[in-house]
Amino acid sequence: MLQFLRNTTAVELTRHFKLKHLSTESIRISKHNPIFFCTIYSFNIQRFFPLKWNKCSAGFCCNASFFFFASRSGLMKPGLNAIMGATGSGKSSFLDVLAARKDPAGLSGEVLIDGAHQPPNFKCLSGYVVQDDVVMGTLTVRENFRFSAALRLPKSVSQKEKEEKVEKLIQELGLGRVADSRVGTQLIRGISGGERKRTNIGMELIIDPPVLFLDEPTTGLDASTANSVLLLLKRMADSGRTIILSIHQPRYSIYRLFDSLTLLVNGKQVYHGPAQTALEYFSDIGYTCEPHNNPADFFLDIINGDSTAVALNSVNKEDPESVTMSRQGIEDKLVEEYRSSSSFKLTKAELERIVQGKPTTTTAPSRTITYNTGFLTQFRWVLKRTFRNLMLNPQTSVAQIAVTLFLALVVGAIFFDVKEDQSGMQNRFGALFFITVNQCFSSLSSAELFIAERKLFIHEYISGYYRVSVYFLSKILSDILTLRTFPAIIFSCVAYFMIGLKPTAGAFFTFMFTVTLVAYTATAMALAISADQTVVAIANIFMTIACVFMMIFAGLLVNLPSIVSWLSWLKYLSIPRYGLGALQVNEFTGLNFCRGFNSSITPPGLSCTGEEFLEEQGVDFSTWGFWQNHLALGVMTFCFLAIAYLKLRFIRKFT
Repeated sequence: MLQFLRNTTAVELTRHFKLKHLSTESIRISKHNPIFFCTIYSFNIQRFFPLKWNKCSAGFCCNASFFFFASRSGLMKPGLNAIMGATGSGKSSFLDVLAARKDPAGLSGEVLIDGAHQPPNFKCLSGYVVQDDVVMGTLTVRENFRFSAALRLPKSVSQKEKEEKVEKLIQELGLGRVADSRVGTQLIRGISGGERKRTNIGMELIIDPPVLFLDEPTTGLDASTANSVLLLLKRMADSGRTIILSIHQPRYSIYRLFDSLTLLVNGKQVYHGPAQTALEYFSDIGYTCEPHNNPADFFLDIINGDSTAVALNSVNKEDPESVTMSRQGIEDKLVEEYRSSSSFKLTKAELERIVQGKPTTTTAPSRTITYNTGFLTQFRWVLKRTFRNLMLNPQTSVAQIAVTLFLALVVGAIFFDVKEDQSGMQNRFGALFFITVNQCFSSLSSAELFIAERKLFIHEYISGYYRVSVYFLSKILSDILTLRTFPAIIFSCVAYFMIGLKPTAGAFFTFMFTVTLVAYTATAMALAISADQTVVAIANIFMTIACVFMMIFAGLLVNLPSIVSWLSWLKYLSIPRYGLGALQVNEFTGLNFCRGFNSSITPPGLSCTGEEFLEEQGVDFSTWGFWQNHLALGVMTFCFLAIAYLKLRFIRKFT
């Protein structure tokens, strides 16, 4: 088993207040200069892939599917603190640990703020800008800021103060020109990449966080735009804010803005200190940067171990083994050099001074999400944003209604004006079967309801915007009203009268109610299947399989009373069966399909009345038999929605 060393991680605020007792409001009011300071000696992340362990001389090691964090010590003061390393070096994972957004399972060490343990709700008090933009693209910059202010600022802040804060932030971020422009989506042209990144930063600055974390903020930006974003961060850092960011390979105009630099290689720390003295440090251990070379490029060349910088700057140039030193050897050498450096010793001494006399913990830190607004306030704002998103992005709703109208016209044309004869009985049955199955397959579009906004939901939830129940109810209501109810009504109005079904108001409204309920149940099933999926295509495969099985047991392709007993139970899981059963009872009762026959010459075995046909199909056409179909659909809808909510509630929200 793995043995973990126990050490401390600390974050000190120069004002020396206990952050774990702070609310967002107190952070907003206080003007402090936080020092974020971290020492994590030994911890693991064991969730990426199945592990394949190999015995090593120093205990246990593993292949590339397992990531290991070695001991780390450091001090992050007010300013621009950069975490740099090659791809896969652990920059983002380390940043997530500092920001309390990494699953604490498998981690050892502590995060202290002003000598106190990191508060459980730290991720709600700090700002975190993720690598991928997570703002609502259909809304404007101002509307996104208002949404963040409405949900993240406490009730004690008046609406006027929130508006003033939004306007001030827009000006500080240089977004005045595009404040009323939509951020943009794949289908809607929006603001530029740099303006979009600044909008993401502004969403976090609404609460005036003591610490702002950014995960590779220059990714996807051109050199000029990336430089402007870092200049903005530098201005904020110079005003006394602690900013910690991970970055891959910045150009020199960006690198020179850094106040402190942390270099990582394969989860190990090889340098931590002032960015301006990093070149001097590496020169002292035998790695000299060539003139006019970008320091960031030079550092990556060294830690990658595959460049001429390593060979030309070997400690002993006459030793051929040092020239051909393996990457692992270079890595071990860099780690050893740093741990024996005076900088590391000074940092360690400072850590010991800060944590001296303070209790340490051996248990994993707890994680709690706190909210500054109540359920109704959250529900009002999230529901408003969801409906506005649908209104400003009408492609989905328009396409859904257009397809529904087209299919209604098709089925109406195929079964146009059915007669009350034997062929009419068969055509009625076929039309009702098509309608129920069509409602099931048309509702599969709801699969992307949670998948499309998965990253946005996870980020906003763990940042304390809203509860899971608020998001769930808002999405369900908006989808059911706009994409399920209206299309079902349109389909019913067109297809019912074109087909020429029973011409009574009661039968028509019962038909519409049944079709709508089938759409609700199929939508709930799609949500239950897709709520924990990350790819729409995978969810569609599962839902298609489910719909095909349910279609088989609907009552048309197979005579249900004739199914063998050990398979007959599957019919109780078929949504189309309940919908078709209700529609059959609604349509066939009271009809006579033998009006042209003389009773004395009616062929034997021929079903003349609708009741006889229903009895032959094994359909209970009593009052209870009719309404039990709707009850079953209602129960299935509730169960599917409960499953979808639980999946959303317990979805993995840590990285």
